[in-house]
Amino acid sequence: MTVYVDNMRTGYRQMVMCHMLADSESELHTMADQIGIKRQWYQGDHYDICLSKRTLALKAGAIEITARQAAAMRRRRRETGSLGLPGDAVAWARASMRSRKGNAASEACV
Repeated sequence: MTVYVDNMRTGYRQMVMCHMLADSESELHTMADQIGIKRQWYQGDHYDICLSKRTLALKAGAIEITARQAAAMRRRRRETGSLGLPGDAVAWARASMRSRKGNAASEACV
């Protein structure tokens, strides 16, 4: 099971939150159940979790990634259907954006 937690820190009420995502929805829900996260926190492709749950996820085997990697991985999944690996996620997202800009520019010249 490959589950990731990012290093984002954002306030929500009295808590500090981050994201938890996984290669598959079943892996994500399995980890959520294991660390006691309610399904109501599911955001369609990730969970918003508080830092105490993040600590539990890391102890249960989740991999720590940056918030930038998490955003790039979520973008990759939207475009390709796969999260890919955190190590090349940011470079992939940049290349994807350059490709989109290049396609838009060539379409504008037609």
